[in-house]
Amino acid sequence: MKYPQGIRQSNRQVPSSNRSHSNRGMSLEEDIDLTNKYYLAMNQAVIHKKPTPIQIVNVHYPKRSAAVITEAYFQQASTTDYNGIYRGKYIDFEAKETRSNTSFPLANIHEHQIEHMRSVIDHQGIAFMIIRFTNLDETYLYGVEHLFEFWDQQQSGGRKSIPYKEIKTAGHLIPIKYQPRIAYLSIIDQLYF
Repeated sequence: MKYPQGIRQSNRQVPSSNRSHSNRGMSLEEDIDLTNKYYLAMNQAVIHKKPTPIQIVNVHYPKRSAAVITEAYFQQASTTDYNGIYRGKYIDFEAKETRSNTSFPLANIHEHQIEHMRSVIDHQGIAFMIIRFTNLDETYLYGVEHLFEFWDQQQSGGRKSIPYKEIKTAGHLIPIKYQPRIAYLSIIDQLYF
């Protein structure tokens, strides 16, 4: 296939040591955002990324039309990444990526996020994680009931990660498609409806 200027584009990826850490985790979030836009456009669900609450302290105005925030702080700990409604049920989930091929580090999750997801479950909502193993190019929907087990074990001196084999066994592989990009609602249908 010919591309503009007759040059074939390379599919070669930048070596992981040269990738920017500032964008780490963004490809999964971008895929989920595209998926959620598709679900909204198809009138299947209303699920959005939660904004992170910040307190703006200082703004620089180099021009009248261009304000630049120069200092800001998190107002409070954020809960999870996404929430919304699907088939009359409240949905709440966290999305995380890891470069590890063998486990998902529990250090990627915070206590307040676990407590928030426990509250969602207590109120009959649906809570889960979407975990991407970037080096393996695999994305899983992982139920919080399994996450809570590993979290509680860690709190009492157990391992500090969830083995990849456990996620592969107890989780649900989400195939990457064109539309929707990450069809996680089809798995929600199987598990909850």
